[in-house]
Order: sequence, then C-alpha cells, then structure tokens
Amino acid sequence: MGASPSDTQRALLAALAAGGADPEGPAWRELARVVDTAARADAALARLWPPDTAGPPRPETPPWRELARELTAAALRDPATRSALAEWLRRHTPSPPPPPAPGPVPGTTANAIGGDAVLHGPSVQARDIHGGIHFHPPAETSRPRPPVPRQLPPVTARFVDREADRRALDALRAQHPAHAAQVVVVSGLAGVGKTTFACHWLHEHADSFPDGQLYADLAGQDADGESGPASPTTVLEAFLIALGVSSPPAGTAQRSALWRSMTSGLRLAVLLDNAFTAAQVRPLLSGSPAGITLVTSRNNLTGLRVDGASVHRLEGLPAESAVRLLAVGGGARVAREPDAAQEVVRLCGGLPLTVGLASAQLAIRPHHSVSALADRLSRGQGAVDLLRIDGEAVMRTALDMAYDVLPEASARLYRRMGVLPTDRHDLRMLAAVAADDEPPQDAEHLTDIAVHALVEANLVEETGPGTYRFHDLVQPHARRLGEEHEPPDRRADVLRRFVGWCLSTAASAERILTPSHRLPDHDLPDGLPGESVPPTPLDGPDEALAWLDTHRNGLMGAVRHCARAGWHTSCWRLTDLIWPLFVRLRPTEMWIEAHRLGLEAARLSGSRTGEGRMLTSGAIGLRNAGRYAEAADWYRQALEMATADADVRQQAQALSGLGHIALLTDGPDEARGHFEEALRLREAIGYRRGAALTRRRLGETALAAGDPAAAAAHLRRARADLDALGEDYEATRVLALLGHVLVRAGDVEEGARLLREALPRFRAGSARSEHWEARCLEWLGLAAESRDDPAEAAGHYRAARDLLRRLSPADADRLDDRLRQL
Repeated sequence: MGASPSDTQRALLAALAAGGADPEGPAWRELARVVDTAARADAALARLWPPDTAGPPRPETPPWRELARELTAAALRDPATRSALAEWLRRHTPSPPPPPAPGPVPGTTANAIGGDAVLHGPSVQARDIHGGIHFHPPAETSRPRPPVPRQLPPVTARFVDREADRRALDALRAQHPAHAAQVVVVSGLAGVGKTTFACHWLHEHADSFPDGQLYADLAGQDADGESGPASPTTVLEAFLIALGVSSPPAGTAQRSALWRSMTSGLRLAVLLDNAFTAAQVRPLLSGSPAGITLVTSRNNLTGLRVDGASVHRLEGLPAESAVRLLAVGGGARVAREPDAAQEVVRLCGGLPLTVGLASAQLAIRPHHSVSALADRLSRGQGAVDLLRIDGEAVMRTALDMAYDVLPEASARLYRRMGVLPTDRHDLRMLAAVAADDEPPQDAEHLTDIAVHALVEANLVEETGPGTYRFHDLVQPHARRLGEEHEPPDRRADVLRRFVGWCLSTAASAERILTPSHRLPDHDLPDGLPGESVPPTPLDGPDEALAWLDTHRNGLMGAVRHCARAGWHTSCWRLTDLIWPLFVRLRPTEMWIEAHRLGLEAARLSGSRTGEGRMLTSGAIGLRNAGRYAEAADWYRQALEMATADADVRQQAQALSGLGHIALLTDGPDEARGHFEEALRLREAIGYRRGAALTRRRLGETALAAGDPAAAAAHLRRARADLDALGEDYEATRVLALLGHVLVRAGDVEEGARLLREALPRFRAGSARSEHWEARCLEWLGLAAESRDDPAEAAGHYRAARDLLRRLSPADADRLDDRLRQL
C-alpha cells in the first residue's frame, strides 16, 4: 500500500464493486475479517460492517464510500489493519483487461486528448493514444508486524506464599464488568513485594493476554541516575513503539488517544510499576475491556477509584512463610532456633525485602547464629538501618523518600506520632498533639486531612474508625525523625498532651464501666496534663471497653513515660483509672508492672490514698498471676496503712484480699475469718456494695468447704443487693457463680439455665468480660458432662479454651487436658 490514501480508497471501492456481486463469496468473507482487525484498533469501525445497503456494492453509495474511507484511514494508524488490507487488495483487486491489437479498431474512434482537457492523477503526454492505458502502483511488500511485546521483569525463584493475595486478584478480575477496562492497584509499604507479586501473577495468567505484556517503571530515572516520576508522554512513546507505531504523535493527549485506539480490543496486560499519583497513571490507561492494567504503588492511589480501579493492599508475609524465606539463606540454623527465627521475622516486619536481606546475611555468615542476628536487629533503628544492599540502607532510603514528599502538616504529624509511646493512634489524640499548630476549632478537621496523607502513602494503616497504627518498621523511622527534628521542649509538650488525653479518656471509660471504683475526688486535680485535653467520646460500655483494649499498649506506654519523666501523680492516677482494663481483660503482666510503677510514684508524690489504692489493686494482679506470697505482703502493707489512717473501707478491702489468698492457699476455714471481719466492717459503715461482694466471697468459701446450700444462700442475697444497686457486672458474676453452685449441688437444669442467662451478658454490654465468659462456658461444659452429654461439653470447653489462649495460657492448657479426657 505504497499508493496515496486516495488511490488506496479508489482501489478498494473498485475491488468492492468487482467482488460484491456474491455476498457469500470469499472476497466478502475475507473483507469481514479485515474490518474485524481494524475494529480491534478502533471499536467504532465495527458499526460499518456490513454496510446498510441493498443489492451489490456500488462505489457511489454513501455506506460503501464511508467504509472505504474509514478502512483506509485505519490502515494509516494501525499496522495490523494496514497489512490485512494490503493482502486483501492484492488478492481481490480486479485484473486489467488484456491490451487490444495495435491500430484502430474498426467502428471506433481514436483515443485522443484535447488540449483544453483537465487531467487528475497519473497522465501520459503523447500525440495520439490508441487502445487502453492502465496504471498499476508498484506492488508493496507489507512490513512484518512487530513481535508481541513480553516486557515483564523476570520472576524470582525466591517467591513464597501470597496464595491469599493471588486469590484476591483472581476474584477482582472475575467480578469486573466485561464492558469496562480493568484497573487494579496493588499498594503497600516499601519492601512488601508489590512488583514481585504483580509479575508472578501476570506471568501465571500470560495465556489470558496473548497480545502482549507491557511494563513501565513510573519511578523513572534521569540521566544522572536520580529517581523521579516518569513522564506519561515518555511512557506512551515507548508503548506505542512496542506496538509498531514508528512515529508517535508529539503531545501527551494525542499519544494517549492513539494508545487507547490501538489497544481497544487487545487482550493486553500492562504493568505500571512504582506509580506516584493517579494523575500520572490516568493517561496510560488502555481502552480494552479484554486486557488489564496492574498498577503498583506505595500510595493507595484512591483517586483512581473514580476511574473504576480496584485497590488491593499487600501486607507482610505470614510468619510461617517469612520463616521459610529466612531459611533460604539460614538453612538448618533456622530450624534449630525457631524462636529466634520468629523474632528475626518480627523485627523485619514480615516484609519480603527485609526478610530476604536477613536471609542473605545468614548465608554470608555461615557460623553466625540466628539468635545473634535477632540481637543485632533489636538494637537502634533495627532492620531499617542494619539491612543493606551494596552498602545502602534500602528501607531507610525508601522511607526517607516517602517522607520527603509529604505535605508539611503531615510530615510534622508523622514526626510527633513517632515520639509517642504507643502502637495505636486515635484521631482525637492526634488532634491534641497537633493542637498548638492549629486553631482549636479546626484542629480535628485539619489533623484528619494530615493523617489521610499518611494513610495514602501507606506510612500508617487505618485499623478502625478514627484509629491508626504504624507498620513495625515505620515507627523507628518516625521516632528517629521526631527526635532529630522536633526540639526537646516541643517533644515534652507533645508527650504531655498525649498523657493528658490518656487520663481524660480513661476517666470517661472508668465512669462508664466501673463507676463505684472512682475516687471521691475523681476529677483530675489541677496541674495534671489531662485538664486541658478533651477525651475521645465513648458511647456506652462496649465502646469504652473496646477503647481500653485497643489502646492498652499506649496506656502502658503513658504510665512508663510518667514514671521516667517524674510525673508521679499522673503515673499512679492513670494506673488507677484504667482499673476496668485490668479487671475485665486480665492483662496480668501489664497489671503488675503498672502497679509497681504506680506504687513507687504514689510514694514519691506523698499520696497515702494513691499508695493504698496501688497496694490493694496491684495485689489482685499478683494473686491472679499465682504470686500469692507477694500478693499477701501487699495486702498486709495496705492493712497496716489503713489501720494507721483509721480508713475502715480500706481495712475491709485489705482483709477481703487476705481472705481470698487464704482461700487459695490455706483452705476455707482460714479464709472465712478474714471475710467475716471484712463483712462486719463494711456493714458498720453502710457500704452495701462492699458487703454484697464479701457475701460472694463467703459463698465461694462455703462451696470450697463442701456446703453448696450455704453457698447458694450467700450468693442469692449478694445477687439481690447488687441488682438493687444497679451493679450489672458484679451481679452477673454472682449469677454465673450461683449457677455453678446449683450444678454442683445436683440441680443441673436450674444451674445451667442461670449460666445460659449470664453468658450473653458477659459477651456485650456493661457486664462484658472475656474472662468471665470463659468461666461461664467452662461451667456449662461441666453441666453438660454431668448430664452425660460429651459432645455439648466439648463444644463449651473448646470455646472457653479459645478465649483463654490469650487471657491465661495455663488455663487453656488445663481445658485441653479436660478435652482429651472426654
């Protein structure tokens, strides 16, 4: 097709006229395939076939002229169409008639051209022309179609797991509407393996994309080797050339339009790697619903959702898979030191990049243990600085790059979040630490905008409504930047506001969950950080307990910071305020550590009230941990203080604690004396709630002494008093205990009924408690055993065991033993 477009169009019309007499003939069928080829480059051409006319094609009719014009234009744009049309014309252009004999033919006139004639197209200058003259363009040798592009980077042999992520992408592909071009964004932290995963998935589905696989690194690189966003214009040029366009148009818009035209209908996979923004990606989206565009980015690129994109966030490897990757270089050492291997994986954040680098360190140091590597990674900035490629701390470099492009407000918030001793961040808390930079009325809104940029950059993860967390490898980086760029006085102020937020919100949770525990002077005294920091609103007991559970590590971090900073009153008051966390969720080690720090702080602050509260509350934690001697010592110290201060209520509290220790160690007779004295003191001062709680202890003592009838009597009175006082949590505990006593007494049906009544209360609402839910389930299992129903018993025991795995591993093991004995 070396002729001009007009010549090609005329030749096409002539061939159409010659071959159209037989619509079922080969010319017609082959032309349909040419139109189909052109429609793959421009779907609009499909509407032209077959032309809407009756009878054989005539060049002068508009539908046939439009078809010839559009096919000729498509051949100029699309190499495949150009090749197909040239082949069709070669096969079906009518042959010229044979030349006549020389000389004039009788009965005809000579072929003469007058001097005033106007000629168009090829011409011959001569005096006379006899016979017919035919012009034939030189035969064109069609250029070979360029090879199908296969540009994906090679896959790595060290690829492990990602089965769930593969299934997720398969599901996204299957659910996508057939009429729309598909775009999938794979986002995640630097080093999480986005490119490797995307390449593996596309290689696995190569048969679905027979028209090729194109790849572009949108991070780009200039002549000096510096990274920077690649221009869509440059990427489009490379893509168009790969598809056979020898001279792409100049502008981005023109290239993008041609790109969409050429890819329309193609089953093509495009991998856009390391994208920065949605705007960078948008001009590169293809026009084919039969293909897919897979985008990897450290940002979520939520702007592409407007274009119909799906977003799949890639997380770190599961621990088991990460250990397998570590063993590639660590070999048998990894199997010999499973705990150390798990610690290395944890310190690497489960990221394939950092775990792979740790594996390489083991490979080049065959005599170093996995424990030694874990020890090195646990120091300083850990894996962020220690694990390097060619001397470069790749994770630190990647995080620095992500930080450098943050808006200033987000960068400042990132630094301040880094210095906070917590693993969960609340929007209200973040607004508090940024409050000195924004007008109070705008602080929360502006903080929300700033933290959204951090989420978009995958530097923090949203874990719930208004709550966020750092990835394990990101927090050390944020802490380093906070320590380097935030002045000491600013860091101190940020921490003061954080502690204030912990105090004020913990006070709200205490007021909702355990109002009877509040000190008479429950309002935070002047001078404490909490006085000027508003709490996070808590709507009811479920939300209050969920807040305590979510922020337990941050609350403990605040207690530790107060102890280090010498904020003694804040230290013991915060420990006291988070009592509902201790009593409902039973984090034993945290309970003991917080009360040790709180006790020391109360003594340093000179607060006798604080010292007594820390002794009695801390002793319960020690008792729950099985440290009975130390718990009894704390109770005796509390009793001596209360006696010296003539504090009858605290005396009764200490005596009740000593009674419980005696019940666990010396038997019911010794315990009964302590409980009876505590009951006498509480009744003497009219402390009805305390008296009811003591009767509950007397019921437990009677049960231990083998007198279930007396136990039931104590418990029924305790339940009535607690119900009257509105003490839902304590009343529900007594209800469950009464059900257990009745089962032990032989009244299995009534006892099981009470246990089933208590169980849903422990699961939600003001009486919620996982510890008591587990106890209730275990007692229901015992009731089922007593009815000779091992299947029901096993179900209850398993449910209780699953709850206790986190709360009390020793009790979980005990239930495993019981299950084996069924």
